[in-house]
Amino acid sequence: MTMRGKAHKYGENVDTDAILPGRYLNITEAEELGKHCMENFDPEFRNRVKPGDIIVARSNYGCGSSREHAPVALKANGIACVVADSFARIFYRNSINLALPLVECADAAAVTEMGDDIEVDLGAGTLTNRTKGQSFSFNRYPPSMMEILDAGGLIEHTRKTM
Repeated sequence: MTMRGKAHKYGENVDTDAILPGRYLNITEAEELGKHCMENFDPEFRNRVKPGDIIVARSNYGCGSSREHAPVALKANGIACVVADSFARIFYRNSINLALPLVECADAAAVTEMGDDIEVDLGAGTLTNRTKGQSFSFNRYPPSMMEILDAGGLIEHTRKTM
């Protein structure tokens, strides 16, 4: 699974309230949640983001509450992948369950800037910053997690294996 898009760069401790403000938790439709993604934290995000783009952040991305709404809102905006130094544990699991790939690669996150052209190859465990001509390695997902991503999430994976 290979993804390529423009980087949207953020710092440390981007919490789930920054990704999707808590006042929208009563919304259940992904498209509607997506309309409010990052609206207080980065008001221009929705104007810049294109399908296939990649979030790049520093440490502890997705900290805060354990809601699934945050990765749903990112996916609804076409975010293909999130790259960071590290992720909050529950955000990591929610994202995989919803088929939003996350990549821990501190070296890449440190040098990537807003707008850089990024390519992530989950199968090979490589990230290439095409703008800077730099390549990085990261730990590949175990086969069981790749199956969940390839199926479109945990629910679809479960349906296919039953």
